Amino acid sequence: MEELTLLYMTCGDRGEAKAIARTLVNERLVACANILGEMTSIYQWQGALEEQEEVAVLLKTRRDLTDAVTERIKSLHSYDLPCVISLPIQGGNPDFLSWLQGEVG
Repeated sequence: MEELTLLYMTCGDRGEAKAIARTLVNERLVACANILGEMTSIYQWQGALEEQEEVAVLLKTRRDLTDAVTERIKSLHSYDLPCVISLPIQGGNPDFLSWLQGEVG
């Protein structure tokens, strides 16, 4: 079984999150996307303290697809520098992980 990964992405609003998630699933770059509730992000950007409402998205895929998913997100995203972070999936329900493997590629 190939290594699996969970990608964390943020979007400016739910509409953008849904559009990106649908594209990634339709293109079989990710098996599943979970769009979480609104949150407040506070960060430094170009020398200024910023505070913005965002939506977090969890994406499940194979590790070898991480670069392709990241590039696709960058092409679709409204941000100049979208947040995409990869976290290894180290275990879980074997049946679900098998399904995930079969849905991407």
